[in-house]
Amino acid sequence: MRTTYAYTKAAPDTDLTLTQISRRDLRPDDVAIDVTYCGVCHSDLHEIDQGNTYPLVPGHEFTGVVTAVGSSVSRFRVGDAVAVGNIVDSCGTCPMCEVGQENYCTSFPTLTYGGTDRHDGRPTLGAYANEYVATEGFVYHLPGNLEAPAVAPLMCAGVTVWEPLKRWEVGPGKKVGVVGLGGLGHLAVKFAHALGAHVVLFTTSAAKGEGAKELGVDEVVVSRDAAAMEARSGQLDFILDTASAAHDLTPYLRALKLDGTLCSLGALGSMSFDPLALLVGRKSLASAGSGGRRGTQQMLDFCAEHHITAEVEVMPARQVNEALARLRRNDVRYRFVLDMHQN
Repeated sequence: MRTTYAYTKAAPDTDLTLTQISRRDLRPDDVAIDVTYCGVCHSDLHEIDQGNTYPLVPGHEFTGVVTAVGSSVSRFRVGDAVAVGNIVDSCGTCPMCEVGQENYCTSFPTLTYGGTDRHDGRPTLGAYANEYVATEGFVYHLPGNLEAPAVAPLMCAGVTVWEPLKRWEVGPGKKVGVVGLGGLGHLAVKFAHALGAHVVLFTTSAAKGEGAKELGVDEVVVSRDAAAMEARSGQLDFILDTASAAHDLTPYLRALKLDGTLCSLGALGSMSFDPLALLVGRKSLASAGSGGRRGTQQMLDFCAEHHITAEVEVMPARQVNEALARLRRNDVRYRFVLDMHQN
């Protein structure tokens, strides 16, 4: 076994602490990665605060440098800059995997952390660590024209919003709403703008919309203003809801045009809506989750072409608990990234 250091939650009601962990010896198709930067995802916080599996090492959107490769690896060499997301394996044979949607693998994909390795049955430990070992097929080349810290969140937040935007053919002539301007939302805005859509941001306060137009927003609507929401009724082709807090979907369904779609991504709990708001106008309520290998590569290619990255605040890894505390307060604009070389 290989050993490395990682920020680990050992038990409930404890902070993450730097401890030694084990990684598997390299299999023929494995890549060993020196982790350089790891994003702090809202789902990390959810698992840290509400999970029940210990020890827990979070972190599932990261960049790094290849330090070793297995005997059958052909796509990477030692020294390559790479990126990895929240899925590190799948069955590869089910209908979902066969069409490049490994994120919906019918036997469930192997998660970067909090999952179970398909070969040895060991729990997966994440990338709040100095090293990660991953199967070659779920490792991606880091675009050479993009900064590594700002690429890390693309590997989870980025592909999570990218796939529905492409699935519902967001582009020129489409009026698209984005609910929330956090880690997911600000990337949804950047992507929708670069795809050529007219972008409407729904936010809970005008202050949160400050600077949004620099990201590509055309209109800002304060969602707590009932009159402003009513004025947008029947106007949008597609809405991507990235808000994580519980909220009523009804006002956003009413903002859709005939045959419009509301795609809910951010909510981690139950949702509520008036069924009539869905019925009137033949509207659709949909969702999506993460992305497959094909979509992830497509997203990275698009980002390289349009020079799109996340807006990040980089913190030393040793300040991980401070980053988590600030994320609980929504005190970040728009994504924390840990420098894993600063322990």
